[in-house]
Amino acid sequence: MRNRGVAAIGIALVLALSGCSTPEPPAPTPTAAFASEEEAFAAAEATYRAYVDALNAVDLSDPETFEGVYEWTTGEANASDRKSLSSFHADGVTVVGESVVTRLELAAYEPMKSEVSLDVCVDVSSVDLLDASGQSIVDSTRPDMQRTTVSLVHEPNAPRSLLIEDISARQDGPPCS
Repeated sequence: MRNRGVAAIGIALVLALSGCSTPEPPAPTPTAAFASEEEAFAAAEATYRAYVDALNAVDLSDPETFEGVYEWTTGEANASDRKSLSSFHADGVTVVGESVVTRLELAAYEPMKSEVSLDVCVDVSSVDLLDASGQSIVDSTRPDMQRTTVSLVHEPNAPRSLLIEDISARQDGPPCS
């Protein structure tokens, strides 16, 4: 009888101790940064249009004007813009004219990754880059309409909701007309 009592106490102790262990907290579940696809598109559109406005405001002789462009980018887009603008400044290039967004459509939205892609058409027909002697350095075969895909990511710690991560030429998607 005594052995049964010791066994019962041992079992009770094991059960009691197993109940006291702290369970592992569940892994955080990713949540979408936007309530809907429409909200994600609106944020992406506003970001891209602000980026184009910042590019149009650049004065290549004044590097402080580059900061407005950098605020809207991250990753490859930021590195590319920094390299291009710095190079143009160092070479004494000037820019004339403005880019105009003529078409902007949602290409893809990944809610759990908070990534948005846009198909964009930009009219650059009035934009020219002039070297220090005033000669155009724009390739004469450059199309007046630029067809691009713009990839944006949600950066929770950034001052902007979305940042442009990549801008690349595209062959498919909506036409630029």
